[in-house]
Amino acid sequence: MKWPKFFSKRKINLLPWLFLGPSLIGFALFYLLPFMNGFFYSLVDSPLHGNFVGLRNYSDLLRNPSFLTALANTGKFTLVCVPLNMLFSLGVALLLNKKIQGSNFFRTLFITPLVIPVASVVLVWQSFFDINGVLNSFIHALNLQPVDWLKSEWARAAILVVYLWKNTGYSMVLFLAGLQSIPVEYYEAARIDGAGRLQEFFRITLIYLTPTAFFVFVISTINSFKVFRETYLMAGEYPHSSIYMLQHYMNNMFTALDYQKLTSAAFIMAAFIVAAVLLLFIVERKISRLIN
Repeated sequence: MKWPKFFSKRKINLLPWLFLGPSLIGFALFYLLPFMNGFFYSLVDSPLHGNFVGLRNYSDLLRNPSFLTALANTGKFTLVCVPLNMLFSLGVALLLNKKIQGSNFFRTLFITPLVIPVASVVLVWQSFFDINGVLNSFIHALNLQPVDWLKSEWARAAILVVYLWKNTGYSMVLFLAGLQSIPVEYYEAARIDGAGRLQEFFRITLIYLTPTAFFVFVISTINSFKVFRETYLMAGEYPHSSIYMLQHYMNNMFTALDYQKLTSAAFIMAAFIVAAVLLLFIVERKISRLIN
């Protein structure tokens, strides 16, 4: 078949770029250019006609006590909340994967936090953890001293509860999908060979859930950096020192128009996330090779 002159082979090869063009232009305008501009700000001493200072902003930032506190708090929160989220969501998924009465109701119950607006979530939890809130009402009824949860060392635990309540349902859905993709024949063959429940769990369930667990781990880690909205709305821009996160520091630098510290902190956090995800990819690939 002879192609018309208008539809030459060269023009047909350009057809995908014609469809990708609007998306690429939007990506360049709203992501790539701001990214490069932000990186430029982190290398100068002023956003307007600034002088190039190299990595001095980064070195100054790493000596800043407020930034180091925010970095340590973010790291501690991630190290605690991600494993707990995975354990809780996997446990709930294992329970709801069985044919028990009311399983559909509980699935809906755990997924509900995903569709509730953040402002509504914060309002409910703030009334729960407030000094005059619901939790302290129960404590007062037991003749115990009320605790100002969001302004004490318990603040991190309160934010952890909110994080788990919001993210367990999504991780549970992912684990449920992974569990239901495991062939039933594997379990039947294992029972014929005399395998017990623990052996089935460790030698079949966990092995075949490795890709799902890896994905949940990555998503949970990223979501742990998104807890700023809840923390900010519940405890304000200057919360208790135990829940002063990286996003708080960057938000305060934005308010102070200190773009050098803001962009430097943002790129340090981005580098940390990228390094963590790359490390997880390497570990997951090695585990997959061992399994296969």
